[in-house]
Amino acid sequence: MSNEAYLGNPNLKKVNTPVEFTEEQIKEYQKCANDPIYFMTNYVRIVSLDEGLVPFNMYDFQKNIVQTIHDNRFTICKLPRQSGKSTTTISYLLHYALFNPNSNIAILANKSSTARDILGRLQLAYENLPKWMQQGIINWNKGNIELENKSTIVAAATSSSAIRGGSFNIIFLDEFAFVPANIAEMFFSSVYPTISSGKRTKMIIVSTPHGMNQYYKLWIDAINKRNDYVPIEVHWSEVPGRDEKWKEMTIRNTSEEQFQQEFECEFLGSVDTLISPAKIKNTPYADPLQSKNGLKMFTKPIKGNMYVCCVDVARGTNKDYSAFTIIDVTKDESRKVPYEVVCTYKNNEVKPFVFPNIITQTCKAYNEAHILTEVNDLGQSIAEAMHFELEYPNILMTTQRGRAGQILGAMFSGRGTSLGVRMTKQIKKVGCANFKTLMEGDKLKVNDFSIIEEISTFSRRGNSWMAEEGTNDDLVMCLVIFGWLSNQPYFKELSDSNIRNQMYMEQQNLIEQDMAPFGFVDDGINSDPMNEETVDEYGTRWFPAVRKGQ
Repeated sequence: MSNEAYLGNPNLKKVNTPVEFTEEQIKEYQKCANDPIYFMTNYVRIVSLDEGLVPFNMYDFQKNIVQTIHDNRFTICKLPRQSGKSTTTISYLLHYALFNPNSNIAILANKSSTARDILGRLQLAYENLPKWMQQGIINWNKGNIELENKSTIVAAATSSSAIRGGSFNIIFLDEFAFVPANIAEMFFSSVYPTISSGKRTKMIIVSTPHGMNQYYKLWIDAINKRNDYVPIEVHWSEVPGRDEKWKEMTIRNTSEEQFQQEFECEFLGSVDTLISPAKIKNTPYADPLQSKNGLKMFTKPIKGNMYVCCVDVARGTNKDYSAFTIIDVTKDESRKVPYEVVCTYKNNEVKPFVFPNIITQTCKAYNEAHILTEVNDLGQSIAEAMHFELEYPNILMTTQRGRAGQILGAMFSGRGTSLGVRMTKQIKKVGCANFKTLMEGDKLKVNDFSIIEEISTFSRRGNSWMAEEGTNDDLVMCLVIFGWLSNQPYFKELSDSNIRNQMYMEQQNLIEQDMAPFGFVDDGINSDPMNEETVDEYGTRWFPAVRKGQ
């Protein structure tokens, strides 16, 4: 029998091992092939913390999960902690690999060690299958397995390069809510062609909530039928053994907030965020009309509308993004919200010498939007490039004015003139306060989900506000800049310019109508008396003097 074992493992069968099936085994094999739930309940064994290796006695909600995955291409599951979500999914993957020859399966998690651990549990279940049901083993290690029927299962960390170039029948994303936002976004942009290339390919996303992120967006869109994912939600009370007494004990040993997120499966942002959690949760977002290389357009430019662009320039680190937001500040009574984000840009690979061109080209499309750049670091050179090299006309400047600090406007007059705003503690404090007022007062429509994602982790750190460790706040800082800008007297005059011009013209018309019966008195400022015939108060006509030679 040892010569039939794979590399000396008596629980595994090597390739080309002959098997003589009994009639009963053939019937069982067919039953298992046709019914994954039957296969799991009768042949899959799992490790219990209390009892060791035991049969997988599935709960009703676990059977529902398996059936939903089996019947649909795209499935997203929102499940509480310790509900057997990974065990349920890998049991299905094991069934798929056994009974679907030439299938490729990927197990992806937020960490490669986690993915390998999940694969390890699948391997344990495989080792405890009867030999007549097993496929021979071609390759068997911690990162991947290959079976005699040419099915493969690989385990890796979720990243844009994890399965690039591969063709997969099933992709399983475990704890997707814990994947960093930038990686999650890049993953989907790179992996979607892989998924969509087949007609039967499956995507399985399983996680416990962890803030407002890509997983949150996918879930909300699935609930609202804005994507093709079938949502599955399980309440903690559906897990046998969990009741109100268990809930009280869990909260006592953890915290109310942790219980809400991990067991009630609530989407909570970070603690002590600038914007209130209730507002973050209820902030609507929209799909962009166009999206390319970090640039997203949500509303096309409208002729006659006024736009403002706020720019935050990356400091040169890999996790730091260059970003800008274009905001419609047109006074329009028909619009419910005074200010609306119509276009965003966020990219951590753009070169400093290219960034000014991207800003100006986009802003030109939006009626030559007024640009305000944060000029603490590289921002100074970006602003100078736009002003002096590209000769963009609408660069907003600031000037130092004593105790008032930086004020908007004044162009090159005054001391300490700058081609943008220098971010100080005071500027940031005012900007954050105004941004919070605009958001929570429904005065600013953000549209971009990336902004909501950043807001959910933009929280208090000491006496300031900033992104949590491992997250970024580049788009939020653009809106903090806008928050400061919106309270500047010069901006108010600028944004009211259309109204002011209209009021001036109306007033001018009224003056002209009042003066019409009496005529107008020519003050002679714009006339040349040497070249015109005139009449004095006595009726004497005076003619231009004609000099010799003329």
